Amino acid sequence: MTPLLSTHGLIAGYGDMRALHGIDLTVNSGETVALIGANGAGKSTLLRAIMGLLPVAPEMIRLDGQPVGGRAPHRMVREGLAIVPEGRRLFTGMSVEENLRVASEHAAKPVAEPWTLERVFALFPILREKARTPVENLSGGQQQMVSIGRGLLAQPRILLCDEISLGLAPKVVREIYAALPEITANGTALVLVEQDVGLAQRASHRLYCLLEGRVTLHGTSGEISRDAISAAYFGASHALD
Repeated sequence: MTPLLSTHGLIAGYGDMRALHGIDLTVNSGETVALIGANGAGKSTLLRAIMGLLPVAPEMIRLDGQPVGGRAPHRMVREGLAIVPEGRRLFTGMSVEENLRVASEHAAKPVAEPWTLERVFALFPILREKARTPVENLSGGQQQMVSIGRGLLAQPRILLCDEISLGLAPKVVREIYAALPEITANGTALVLVEQDVGLAQRASHRLYCLLEGRVTLHGTSGEISRDAISAAYFGASHALD
């Protein structure tokens, strides 16, 4: 079966500094794939490259088997990708609802069960209560919910999530992660960058560990031992089918 998303020997970086060194990754419809690794391992760079925010060769990234690497971000959105960036990056001076509606203006072609404002409010009920509140007046967790909702309203087939638990209280993290199965239930795939290894394992179907821009571990999340993950963080390579 052709993966929804795949990368093939993906090389990317910033100017003369190469940050990714030949990444091979696959993501299937309805699947949650976690990316773990120490700071500077290349996890966020990988999301940026997939999203079209860094120059890469066309054949290094494929959607439905077709080369799409190097396309502009707005074209990747049209192809069905969206990103929840680290730091949330909401539009201050605008309300929750206004921030959410922005995504609808640049959405991909509607999926079978498109995301609507009502569906986002059902996923995160607090946002309905805060719909007219300026986003800068929200808590960090509520802002993260807006950022995820904005991504969903772009009607993605794949939602790239960069550190969505960063800086949040454990209770809020549990609430956000409890909503993820509802996102994937209708076939949307998730790619999660996550520093909390235990959380990443519990939330994902498959897991990749990166170190210095290379994959040092990949496999089914529930079958990978903590010892293997610890070894991968420090450079010992493992692969589990």
